[in-house]
Amino acid sequence: MKSKNLSEKILKSVKSKGFKYIELPSVIEANHIFQRSGENFRKFVFSFIDQNGNELCLRPDLTIVSCLRYLENNLKSKEKIFYSGQAYRKSNNKKDSIIRDQVGFEIIGSNDEKKDDKEIIDTSLKSLKNLKYAAGTLTVGNIQIFNLLISKLEIPNRWKLRLARHFWREGYFNDLLKRLETNSDVDPITVEIDKKRFLKMTKENKSSVIAERSIDEILKRFDKKIKDPRRPSEGRNISKIIRQFLKIKCPISKAANELNKFFKKNKINLAVDQKYFPFSNNKVSKLNVIFSTTCGRQLEYYTGMVFKIDIKSKNKIKNVCNGGRYDKLIFDLGSKRKVPAVGAAVNLS
Repeated sequence: MKSKNLSEKILKSVKSKGFKYIELPSVIEANHIFQRSGENFRKFVFSFIDQNGNELCLRPDLTIVSCLRYLENNLKSKEKIFYSGQAYRKSNNKKDSIIRDQVGFEIIGSNDEKKDDKEIIDTSLKSLKNLKYAAGTLTVGNIQIFNLLISKLEIPNRWKLRLARHFWREGYFNDLLKRLETNSDVDPITVEIDKKRFLKMTKENKSSVIAERSIDEILKRFDKKIKDPRRPSEGRNISKIIRQFLKIKCPISKAANELNKFFKKNKINLAVDQKYFPFSNNKVSKLNVIFSTTCGRQLEYYTGMVFKIDIKSKNKIKNVCNGGRYDKLIFDLGSKRKVPAVGAAVNLS
């Protein structure tokens, strides 16, 4: 089969870069997924109950399974690993396949961030030599820059947390921006009504639960909300800044300059230099290299550098590789410490 031969060639290519092959389980405990991604993610997962009453699921993502392996084996040192196999995830788009054949590779537990980021991209580029294509695009982004921007904006902390947490959920994120523009979360009449409820709740049992939250938690959240007000004009201005930021797209060599111009124009105390990015050349092999602030919004666990590679073959554009940095993923899965990690996956189907 063509795909099998292609897979073997890519695996050989990755191995030549010093990565060690590992096997990953196809079935994992479902709670690992739902605790991290939330119950809303359940509709995308193929799950079932085993004979002992435990909920299991087919792996929806190879990276998560690899990170679980690192965590459960209590590993501490740097690892350069690679693997292959299928991931199973439902989609809202009926045309999408529920099975994804991938070759993945990762560097886990290393603090040499810039070197590791570039090595992952270089390994991806070497893998592409096994594919036939006329041209393509390597798009690079950085989730950390977005989070730095959000941290500098003059909005309540609860809004900073919301926007950072839901950046990957594009539809919901846009709804949040609309709410920010209209100040709909701080309606004066509603606040006065809630103040009366607040005073009434202070006299009730703090451990009682209402709508899956304890009264104590509700009181703390509301108290913080009324002490952290925001004017409608501020919300509109902040939303405008965020929307403008998300339009930045340019050749990678101009990324630092474009970002710094944006920061200066909007009086944001931030600056980046070109060393912040893994590439300065606008052309690598047959690929145009560009920077985009929206790159990497498809997966919720990215924290830093992100990239994707799209190629043109037979007049069709196909996404063949995605990757990035996820320094919080192993911690979110249950580790007591944050473990640096970066990786990528080549799509075979």
